[in-house]
Amino acid sequence: MDNAGIEEIFEGLGPVSIRRMFGGKGVYHQGLIVAIHLHDELLLKADEASGPEFEAAGARRWVYQNKKGTPVPMPYWSIPDEAFDDPDEMRKWVRLAFEAAMRANSKI
Repeated sequence: MDNAGIEEIFEGLGPVSIRRMFGGKGVYHQGLIVAIHLHDELLLKADEASGPEFEAAGARRWVYQNKKGTPVPMPYWSIPDEAFDDPDEMRKWVRLAFEAAMRANSKI
């Protein structure tokens, strides 16, 4: 996905900046990371509060294997399929990602 496609997904949230990271891209809104683009997939930030909503909608959590081969769950989830066809639905999910980013930032 190119940067214009990523920006379009986040239109309902507002302007985003996109930076290269981890061989992919980090997506930021108001200085907070809200998503990553990795392996041709956009993954939205979630946490204990919003993760269950992503899971209930059929989203997949990003899990990577560390050097010891142990799976490490990360705080990023795929976008539920129905959101790609409905701007209001997409707005809901990107808003949840931003709210998770704000909560994570408040813990720092």
